[in-house]
Amino acid sequence: MFVGIDLGTSGVKVALIDNEGRLVASETSALTVQQPKPLWSEQDPDSWWTATKNAIHSLSKQQNLSAIQGISFSGQMHGATLLDESNKPLRPCILWNDSRSFAECTELDKDQPDFRRQTGNLIMPGFTAPKIAWVRKHEPDIYAKLKKVLLPKDYLRFKLTGEFYSDMSDAAGTLWLDVSKRIWSESLLNATGLNLSHMPSVVEGNQQTGSVSQQVAEELGIPTVPVYAGAGDNAAGAIGSGIIESGQAMLSLGTSGVCFLASDKFYSQPGSAVHSFCHALPERWHLMSVMLSAASCLDWMCKLVGETNIGDLLKRVEDVVDVGVARHAPIFLPYLSGERTPHNNPNAKGVFFGLTHRHDKVHLVYSVLEGVSFGLRQGMEKLMETGAKMDDPIRLIGGGARSVFWRQMLADICGRQMAFCEGGDVGPALGAARLAQLGKQGIENLAGICPTPTIVDLHEANASRVDLYEPRYAKFKLLYSANENLF
Repeated sequence: MFVGIDLGTSGVKVALIDNEGRLVASETSALTVQQPKPLWSEQDPDSWWTATKNAIHSLSKQQNLSAIQGISFSGQMHGATLLDESNKPLRPCILWNDSRSFAECTELDKDQPDFRRQTGNLIMPGFTAPKIAWVRKHEPDIYAKLKKVLLPKDYLRFKLTGEFYSDMSDAAGTLWLDVSKRIWSESLLNATGLNLSHMPSVVEGNQQTGSVSQQVAEELGIPTVPVYAGAGDNAAGAIGSGIIESGQAMLSLGTSGVCFLASDKFYSQPGSAVHSFCHALPERWHLMSVMLSAASCLDWMCKLVGETNIGDLLKRVEDVVDVGVARHAPIFLPYLSGERTPHNNPNAKGVFFGLTHRHDKVHLVYSVLEGVSFGLRQGMEKLMETGAKMDDPIRLIGGGARSVFWRQMLADICGRQMAFCEGGDVGPALGAARLAQLGKQGIENLAGICPTPTIVDLHEANASRVDLYEPRYAKFKLLYSANENLF
C-alpha cells in the first residue's frame, strides 16, 4: 500500500491506496487561515505537521499501516516557509493567495527580465520569489536570519525525513526555477538575495527523497519507508485523474479554480497570464490558468447567509432555477482574493451586479456558481490562445465537483464535455499516493499506475443553455472592464 499526503489550504488529507491503485481509505484534518491585514493570508507551518499527524493517526484506527511501502506528497503551491539556522520557522508561512507583494512584483519585472524568459511566467504576488523580496524589504530582521526557503509540502517532508527536497512541478511555482531546463536558476535566486544554499534539492516527482525517520515512525506507528518527491497540488491532482499525456485537461474546483492542460513540450507566453510549469513526471510540462477564489466563493456565500449545509442549499438552487430565473439573476465577479488569470490583478474585488427586491439567497448562490464558472471559462480560453491542444472530455476534480448541478453548468458555459471520475473527490492526495507507487515500482509502469479513471458522470453541453449563457458571459467580461479602474 502507498500513502499520499495532500497539504491543502483548508486541511490535510491523507489517502491510502492498495497495490492495484485503488483508494482504500482517506482521512482529513482541518486547517485555518489567518488574514491579519487586507490582502494577507498566512498559516503556521507547525499546524500542518499537527494536522498531518492527526490524519495519519485517524487513518491508522481503520487501516493497518504496517504494510505501506512508500509515502509522497501534494501541496498548496507558492507558500514561503522561512527557516532559521535551527530549521525552525521564522514567521507564519505567506500563502499562495497572499497579495501583499504587488509592488515587489513590479520592481522585479522591471529590473529582472530573466524572470519571464527563464520561467515562462509573469511575476505575480502569489509566487514565492516576490514574497521573499517583500520580507527582505519589510522584515529585514527575519530576512537576516533566513537559512532555508521551503514550499509548504516540503516542510512536511523535512518533518518526516529530516531532508530538504522539492519536486519540479512545485519548484516551478517559485519563479526561481528555469522551467525549460528543470534546474534552479542562480541568477533568479540572486535577484532576491538568495543562492543555492537556501534551496532544497530539486528532483522529479517520482524520485526518492529520503525515508521516514525512526523517531517519526515510532510516533506515527508507521514503518521507516521511502518518501518520494511528490508534486504541487494541481500536478498531483492531474496524476490522480490520469492527466499524463499531451492534450489531456482537467478543471479543479477547490479553494482556487484551476484549468490544467498537459503537454509534451514547454510552452511560454508570459504576457497571457497563463502559468507554464513542469509536470510531476520527467519530460512533461503543463499550462495552467488559475482563479484565486472558486469553491471558496460558495463557502463564503453560505456563511454570509447563515447556511451550514452546502449540499441542501445547492439542491434548493437546482429546484428553483429555470431559464427565466437564470436569465435575470445578478452577475457575480468572483474576485474575493484578487485574481490571476486572465487579469493578474490582486486588487480586483467581488461584485454582485443587477440586484433587485425579487432576489433572495438562492439567486445569489446561483450567481456565485455561474460567476466562478465564467472565470474558469476565461482561463480555458487563455490556454487555447497558446496554441496548445485540449481534448474532450475535460475531467473535474475538487470538492466543488461533487455537485452534479455545478458540473452540468460548467459543461453548458464552456461548451465542452465534462467528466466526473472515480477518485475525483480525493484528487491530489490520490495523485501523491500514485507518485509514491511510481517511485517504488518504476516509471515504466506509468500507464498501469496512472490509468484513465472510470467516468462516473459525463456531462454534454446543452445547446439551449449555451445560448442562455453567452450574453451573460459577455456582460461578465464587460463588468470587470467597467470596474477595473475603481478596484
